[in-house]
Amino acid sequence: MTGNTTAAPALIAGAGPVGMSTALALHARGVDATILEAESEDRDRSGSRAIYVHGSTLRTLERIHPGLGTDLVAEGLVWPTRRTLFRGKEVFSRTYDSPGGSGDIPHFTSIPQVVTEEHMHRALDEAGIDIHWDAEVESVETSPSGVEVETADGREWVGEFLVGADGGGSTVRKEIGADFDGDQSENAFIIADVGEVKDNPRPFERVFHYDAPAADGRNVLLVPFAGGWRLDIQCIEGDDPEELCSDERMREFVRDIMGEQYADNLQWVSSYYFLQVMADTFVDKHRRVLLAGEAAHLLAPFGARGMNSGIADADEAASAIAAAINAKTDAVVRDEVELYAARRETAAEFNLNAAGQALEYLQGENPATILQKEAAATLADHFEVAGEWLDDAPYGPHGTPPIVSTGNY
Repeated sequence: MTGNTTAAPALIAGAGPVGMSTALALHARGVDATILEAESEDRDRSGSRAIYVHGSTLRTLERIHPGLGTDLVAEGLVWPTRRTLFRGKEVFSRTYDSPGGSGDIPHFTSIPQVVTEEHMHRALDEAGIDIHWDAEVESVETSPSGVEVETADGREWVGEFLVGADGGGSTVRKEIGADFDGDQSENAFIIADVGEVKDNPRPFERVFHYDAPAADGRNVLLVPFAGGWRLDIQCIEGDDPEELCSDERMREFVRDIMGEQYADNLQWVSSYYFLQVMADTFVDKHRRVLLAGEAAHLLAPFGARGMNSGIADADEAASAIAAAINAKTDAVVRDEVELYAARRETAAEFNLNAAGQALEYLQGENPATILQKEAAATLADHFEVAGEWLDDAPYGPHGTPPIVSTGNY
């Protein structure tokens, strides 16, 4: 390559949570990393997005940068109560006396993604890792000895490895010839952030409503996070998501579902059709590019598998790269990168299946599933296990994950 060329052992495309986690994990293993981000430093990060940070993710972040996991716990929220209603009737409720977990890390914390990213930026500063803003990846060339990247700012970069953490529209994925394959949800989903009220606030409960009367029979999920609430509404046949997202209609939803005191606290709203897709390969033919996070897989959000699985990708990508760089033999490079691909592709398949089962269950068109839900709701007064099944089912199965070391993701 010619012109303004910069060399680094590891290049990372994308400065979201997955890209930043990759850089921190590489730094923890003694490998210098350079982050290339397409957007500007003042980019809009509105919306709470990935609010549920699992305990295994918190422990990973604490390990790769001591203090990061515990800082997120200190600023986040652990809601103590799970509650489920079926057509307006409570069918399950459970309150936990303690947040569980081990040491200073609970089972989870509920915190807006923008706050998680703020703490990651602070960790990058402490580690001396720079983000190159306005540096969209335009081309990627790989060889048995490394990778060459051109960015939109006219710069050229060379490295031994590249991690593609540049999201669902990943240029890196396209440049290595990987394809996305999968499905899209039949129903649209409306996601809104509602600010907390100081006077007469709701109790901190995660509440799921099947066929909620307050939402004209739509499924509704309500989750508290530090500073506010996530309101998810599942559209039904005939809905116009754009019309439902209007300020007037959303104010009615918030008032009817959460109470009059929250009616004027809508902060952000959007609608989505959830994708269930996975790249057909997570690595390039020369084993010098590793895909991670949404560049490798897009999941429906049930079970909070998106960012959590992406950070697991990041940690394992860093481990593979560090081992390969230290060994400096072609055989070890291929072995480490192929092991990364095998493990994380297996984990992605597990997560896609789990999120897909939850999505199919919630879309509710299978007559057998509809009968199961109605029967469970009828039995819930007499058998707690029936109510617990209704409470758990929207999040997918709880079977043993394929990669035990990374927990559920």
